[in-house]
This record gives sequence, C-alpha cells and structure tokens, in this order.
Amino acid sequence: MNPQVADDDANNDRSFATILSDTKEELKQFVGTRIAMLKTETGEKLKILKVAGPLAIAGLLLLLTAFLLFTVALVGLVFAFLPDNSYRLCLAFLAVAVLWSILGGIAAYFAKREFETKELLPNKTIGVLKDDGLWIQSEVKKPL
Repeated sequence: MNPQVADDDANNDRSFATILSDTKEELKQFVGTRIAMLKTETGEKLKILKVAGPLAIAGLLLLLTAFLLFTVALVGLVFAFLPDNSYRLCLAFLAVAVLWSILGGIAAYFAKREFETKELLPNKTIGVLKDDGLWIQSEVKKPL
C-alpha cells in the first residue's frame, strides 16, 4: 500500500471535534507566543524608562532652575542698557520673552520632527503580527 494513501486515510479518520481541538490548541499557542513577544519587548522599553526617567526629571529640574536664573540675569542686562524710561523693566521682560518664544518654537519644531521619526510602539511585535495576518489570509485562500 502506498504510504501517501495510508496517510490520507489517517487524516480522513479524524473527527471534526479532534480537528477543532487541534486548531484551538494551535491558536492558543500562537496567541501565547505573540503575547510573550509583546511582554518582552515592552519590558525592555520599561527598563530603559525606569533608568532614564528619574535622570530626565532631575536634569529638567536643574535646567529649569538655570533657565529662571539666566532669564533674570538677561532681563537685568537688557534693563541696564535701556535708556531711562518708566517702562524699561517691562520692555526688558518683553524682549527676553520674545527671545525665549523664538527659541522655544524652534526647539518644539525639532522635537516634533524627532517624535515623528522615532516611534515608541513595539514595532517588532506589530511586524510579526502583520506577517502572521498575511500568512493566515494566504492559508485561508488555499483549496482544501
């Protein structure tokens, strides 16, 4: 007897419940693998954030303090160079505010561009899931 024919007979003898049970187990394994991938990739990103987060907060706090002190010094410098006028303190603050607005707009533009180029999503997992979706579609289209 031909081994291929015997194998086909064995597959035909499987009940519908057995096929559904096998499919269910394969689907559980498939989903479990994808969830494990997502957890691993997310965990790696969280480890980086746990280290970088406090450092970023400390850095921002120190930079904010330096910014405020620098602003007061700059306002004092502009104030000293303005001619005697009852509004010269206001004009000094206004000049510094315009300067910071221009620099802040430039920084925001570059930050926006940087966020657009780098995503925080788990791209590996998403790519694998897209490939899996294409594979499932191709399998469904195959004739039995």
